[in-house]
Amino acid sequence: MTRLEQIEKSVAELDPKELEAFSAWFEEFQAERWDRQIEADASAGKLDALADKALAEFRAGKTRPL
Repeated sequence: MTRLEQIEKSVAELDPKELEAFSAWFEEFQAERWDRQIEADASAGKLDALADKALAEFRAGKTRPL
């Protein structure tokens, strides 16, 4: 049994309260990983082209208020 299969089996065996707690923890875990990745990409300049394009469109009046 692979590690992933072991995790899946363990999660499937959780009672409803444990599953709810695990789900909340996992959602927070994923959000933190996402935030770290976005910060790393921004620091590495990987988002610069997107920011430049958005600013150019804003300056050209191609945007609308939200």
